Amino acid sequence: MSEFGRPFAVAPTPPRHSEAIDVTYGRLVVGVVFSAIFTVTCLAAAVGEFFAGMNSTQAPTESVIDNWHIWVSHAVPPKELIFSSLFAIAFIAAAAVTFEIIGALLSVSPTRAVLARYRPKTRTKAPKGVRVRVTVLIPAHNEETSLPITLSALELQTRKPDRVIIVSDNSSDQTASIPGQFGFECFETYKNEHKKGGALNQVLGRVLPETEPIDVILVMDADTSLGPKFIEVAANALENDPELTAVGGVFYGEGGHGLIGQLQRNEYARYSLQIRNRRGRVFVLTGTATMFRAEALLDIAAARGVYIPGEPGRVYDTAALTEDNELTLALKSLGATMTSPRECSVVTELMPTWGNLWVQRQRWQRGALENLSAYGFTRATLRYWGQQVGIGYGAVALNASLALMFITICAIDHWIWFPFWLVIGLIFIAERVATAWSGGWRARLLALLLFPELFYDVYLQVVFLKCLLDIFLNKKPRWGHVQHSGIADNS
Repeated sequence: MSEFGRPFAVAPTPPRHSEAIDVTYGRLVVGVVFSAIFTVTCLAAAVGEFFAGMNSTQAPTESVIDNWHIWVSHAVPPKELIFSSLFAIAFIAAAAVTFEIIGALLSVSPTRAVLARYRPKTRTKAPKGVRVRVTVLIPAHNEETSLPITLSALELQTRKPDRVIIVSDNSSDQTASIPGQFGFECFETYKNEHKKGGALNQVLGRVLPETEPIDVILVMDADTSLGPKFIEVAANALENDPELTAVGGVFYGEGGHGLIGQLQRNEYARYSLQIRNRRGRVFVLTGTATMFRAEALLDIAAARGVYIPGEPGRVYDTAALTEDNELTLALKSLGATMTSPRECSVVTELMPTWGNLWVQRQRWQRGALENLSAYGFTRATLRYWGQQVGIGYGAVALNASLALMFITICAIDHWIWFPFWLVIGLIFIAERVATAWSGGWRARLLALLLFPELFYDVYLQVVFLKCLLDIFLNKKPRWGHVQHSGIADNS
């Protein structure tokens, strides 16, 4: 039997991987990613070398305007190279569509049907239109400053939750005393050594056995403020679609923190735009705030160690650095469907310093890579493998472009204008401004300047490469925890 009273599937539970095996898998992931990046890079270099001989040299022309000497080169890449580039863009777009189709096919996973057969006869699927019962779980570690802001936003919801439990995890401040001030429950963890995932496993061990098919669980961070319609929209989506498993949030960054804060807000704004353009089809169910069917969490607990990695009977795999990414892979591996409506907005914390950002993004990136090593190559992970290869190739392409620009500037005696590349650059800048438009004038100005965001991208790519190196060398990861003065005004 599982921890929550549901029998496991008949397949035997495999033993946990040893540390030596985990290291081998991790290095295999690094090898696969590097091999794919190297292959794509060599292919791009070969294409460039093939077309290099077709490029006709053309001396720049000089013009004098009010004693200003201006050199202009009308040289353009060969037409064949331009057409090849357009073909490559079309191919990538087709591959993206293919990934979306594969994602849609996951909803008919046979594993989902197997787990359904093992449910007790009394636990039938909630029919369409029946009002769900919302329980909110908020894990909190030393969040006495930000927690009141989070709970105040929760009280302003257009649909009130039925139950709110703050999970005080090894807090040494006044976190545990705050829920009572709002009339909410407080659950204090006992000897938890597994961070957020362990804290949630403890409280879910109490909550899930008492649930019924109408129950849904909203898990959210203690430093996150929900948009006023989050619970209403998410609950309605689950009520109107019995096949829908989870509803995630679309997150935006808090205000403040100067340049580094604005860079993160621009990044989050672009990600939210991607979610809107994909009509809510979500990459990762964000840990900032996601609403799950209780039945889905019970399915995960029953499938751990049988169909998916993790300790049998536990919802969260405490070996995972990024519990939201791992839980998303777990749900998709079991054939779950999920969405992130634009109305389900959340405002979450930002990293106030470059050092904090380094630790956070190393945890995110390394966690994603380690999750892939645990799940391997499946329908559920295919697009995520492609994403990692894309990040790696992007690092090569962007840094090679910046290096080429630097070498060119150092080599020439005077500045030369290339109208063709100027137009391409203006199109690129326009795209950057347009995708950050919703962030306000500061976001648009930063995007218009271009180079701060380019160097921010380089910084994140260095984090990615550092994660690959750390996994290969089997270095221990850092979790990192930032003490905040509260969620700033997002103006």
